[in-house]
Amino acid sequence: MRLEPRATPSARALLLAPLAAVAFTLLIASALVAWAGAPVGTTWGLLLQGGFGSVFAWSETLTRAVPLMLTGLAAAVAFQARLFNIGAEGQLYLGALAAVAVGGLHDGTGFALPPYVLFPLMMAAAALAGGLLLLGPALLKARLGVDEVVTTLLLNFIVALFIGAMLDGPMKDPLAMGWPQSVALQPELELAKLIPQTRVHTGLLWALVLAGVLWAVMRRTVLGFQIRAVGANARAAAFAGVPVQRTVVWVALLSGALAGLAGAIEVAGRTSYLTLDLSPGYGYSGIVIAMLAGLHPLGVVVASIFVAGVLVGADSMSRAVGVPTYLADVIVATALLSVLVAALAARYRLVWRATS
Repeated sequence: MRLEPRATPSARALLLAPLAAVAFTLLIASALVAWAGAPVGTTWGLLLQGGFGSVFAWSETLTRAVPLMLTGLAAAVAFQARLFNIGAEGQLYLGALAAVAVGGLHDGTGFALPPYVLFPLMMAAAALAGGLLLLGPALLKARLGVDEVVTTLLLNFIVALFIGAMLDGPMKDPLAMGWPQSVALQPELELAKLIPQTRVHTGLLWALVLAGVLWAVMRRTVLGFQIRAVGANARAAAFAGVPVQRTVVWVALLSGALAGLAGAIEVAGRTSYLTLDLSPGYGYSGIVIAMLAGLHPLGVVVASIFVAGVLVGADSMSRAVGVPTYLADVIVATALLSVLVAALAARYRLVWRATS
């Protein structure tokens, strides 16, 4: 038994694959809801209502979608070059730390610079911190063949310990009543709200613009062609004259910078200070979103809104009918596996060969 690539994948199969994956996901999730003793139709209605049924629901969904978009873009661009960045969570936190270091130290007064100078410096510091954190594993892979999955994953834990030490030590807010959190950013450095009386902020516009820019880079520039060539076949790309190691370095800086910006925008748009629970796993969810989107930057926007809506709707559903919010994680994980299996079935066929 083995898999053989189809010579010409059917356009109908490629179109129906995601629909079949969604139908399978709904079937599995419905079975779990029924097992929990809740009415299936009512539960799904509450989930949709909680995630997309009102202006407030949309604002919460879009607020949660912002960091998911950026970490999803970070994973998508890295995976395009077969640089498997599992460390977006650590890059997000380090970017947030760099942002509060530039915009929130000195007893909350920041550096003696006007906000229109300090704000771009804060964002640049966050992007640089995230990019440099991924650069090390990328160079180790390019030069020594070290598995970047292991190194980036381990860096997440190292960064978490470093953040904890900083928030309990030199960067701790003395007015935080003992809680490990940083000094808040200057109010002038916080992102404005898009809709009054809601939490959705202009970081959403940043994420949408960056998704469009990344799509243009991948499709309209030499660097984008080189990234896709390295991801398709690094040896063939090198034979054709593509600078593989230099391309991997650029991909690492770009991917890490996007994840670092996710941390800075989350601080500037939502919390205004850094805590150890800033992210409930946005870096890991970004990997799921990138895969759901087929590594397409614009698809990441849609996938992140879908995942954010499911997560927000699950909170509302849980309060109403008592179904655990973990159902949202099951839905997202099942959707990812279903999409991968459906895409595999559309592009490959299973061949049975009898042994002689």
